[in-house]
Amino acid sequence: MSKEWFRHDRFGMFVHWGLYALPARHEWVKNRERMTDAQYDRYFERFDPDLYDPREWAKSARRAGMRYVVLTTKHHDGFCLWDSALTEYKVTNTPYGRDLLQPFVEACRAEGLRVGFYHSLIDWHHPSFPIDAVHPQRDDEEAKAQAAGRDIAEYRKYLHGQVRELLTDFGQIDYLFFDFSYAGRPDMWGGKGAEDWGSEELLAMVRELQPDILVNDRTGLPGDFVTPEQYQPAGPMEGPDGPIAWEACQTLNGSWGYDRDNFDYKSPDLLVRMLIDGVAKDGNLLLNVGPTGRGLIDPIAEATLAAIGDWVHLHERSIRGAGASQYVAPPDCRYTQNGDRLYLHLFSWPFKHVHLPDLAGRVRYAQLLSDASEIHLIEPDPSRIAEHTQPGGQPPGTLTLQLPVRRPEVAVPVIELFLDPTASGENS
Repeated sequence: MSKEWFRHDRFGMFVHWGLYALPARHEWVKNRERMTDAQYDRYFERFDPDLYDPREWAKSARRAGMRYVVLTTKHHDGFCLWDSALTEYKVTNTPYGRDLLQPFVEACRAEGLRVGFYHSLIDWHHPSFPIDAVHPQRDDEEAKAQAAGRDIAEYRKYLHGQVRELLTDFGQIDYLFFDFSYAGRPDMWGGKGAEDWGSEELLAMVRELQPDILVNDRTGLPGDFVTPEQYQPAGPMEGPDGPIAWEACQTLNGSWGYDRDNFDYKSPDLLVRMLIDGVAKDGNLLLNVGPTGRGLIDPIAEATLAAIGDWVHLHERSIRGAGASQYVAPPDCRYTQNGDRLYLHLFSWPFKHVHLPDLAGRVRYAQLLSDASEIHLIEPDPSRIAEHTQPGGQPPGTLTLQLPVRRPEVAVPVIELFLDPTASGENS
């Protein structure tokens, strides 16, 4: 399984969408409000996303600088967005009456985006899925008594059968995000993991059906990449055998599904910094949107994506194909590197000068990436002392950049440094 495209593209869109878009108060609403199947069915009976146009989603993703899109095929509530032959709990039995996945796949391919599926290992609707600590009926003693004889082996067959459908009926799928295992967690009684899901057999089937697919790490067995959720790792992630691929999955406002009254949105500037921060640590960003019950990405999300796209348009080569650098960035900065080009991302804009340790004699040229305007290099002069209007010398090996006083009008200014590949210590 090649990770080259994944490490190169760096930025993708996550889409959480399903029946929970109608209550519009978080994708775990069935769990949080302890709803029964009968209570939750009012959303199934009214699901009719008449404005659904995945071509617009795909265009929004591409304009934002994203290069792959991952859609929830089935979330924990068990509702399926395709015409599965294994259940009646699917979109084709709602008022909408049509498959949602095939148009999505076609729209992504038309925009040159790689296609990803999210699929929940959990299913609160399936009659053979045992009630546990994350189930909506966890506090209902009568429901638990009636469910006492449930055999997860029956559910396991269903799970494997649906994954087979997804990886057989929609052509090449590039990415698969399973969610999630929770065996052995003290805060979750009845937790389930690799043995319950039959993960070894499941992953073997996935590899057989789609040999080039990338699979995440949430089946209870290792995957092709790891998935920190709602936090930024402190540095490049390491496994027993060295560096590992990783992708932070993040939300716009703390909710994955459409959450009408939640206005705790991250600013575009913060999200750009999160993207940069991840790439500087050799990671990816999978940024989520939760479309409405009519199938639209809400206006705040659209505006946020557009603002991120404005920044990526000017600074794409500091992200796409780039990764961590051996050099240590100054305070309030991040480095990314692609071959002999080093990118200095300035999270705060200093007055006139920024000092770069260990880069003296190693930079041939520097420019602002946003407009390709030259940045003057000041090589170190140990004899120089601070005097009146003259700045003093920096520690040996320090290169100083002379910046304009006015900060560029972009979310995060970036300086592109052209390294001398013949200089000692160069990291290519």
